[in-house]
Amino acid sequence: MAVIEVGCAVILRDGKLLVAQRNEGDTCGGYWEFPGGKKEAGESLEECLVREVREELAVEIRPRKLICRHDCVCPERTVALFFYFCDWVRGEPQCLDCQDARWVSRAGLRELKFPEGDDGVLRKLIRRNLVR
Repeated sequence: MAVIEVGCAVILRDGKLLVAQRNEGDTCGGYWEFPGGKKEAGESLEECLVREVREELAVEIRPRKLICRHDCVCPERTVALFFYFCDWVRGEPQCLDCQDARWVSRAGLRELKFPEGDDGVLRKLIRRNLVR
């Protein structure tokens, strides 16, 4: 069974999280997620995060620490999601490869629909009072 590694950037700035809305034609189209994407051959997860966030949102980040890993097992593949705390370095989000992007508060997170794979990390962030 194939394993696809995906980096997910948890970017905090002023008590808010940067989230992006998937394009309608994509898997889980219309859902909100932490920016990131598939790791390419020869690339570290940290390099993947920097590249993907730049390509999707034109934002520069610095990956800092792995929060957790969550595996989504499907019949034909396993998607391994690696959630990293990342420092925002510069740039305001531009929707280059997503339908929408925004900085959201704790209350705002509860209003958005995320894929099941993000539930655990969302609960951790809210429980630790990292998001205002």
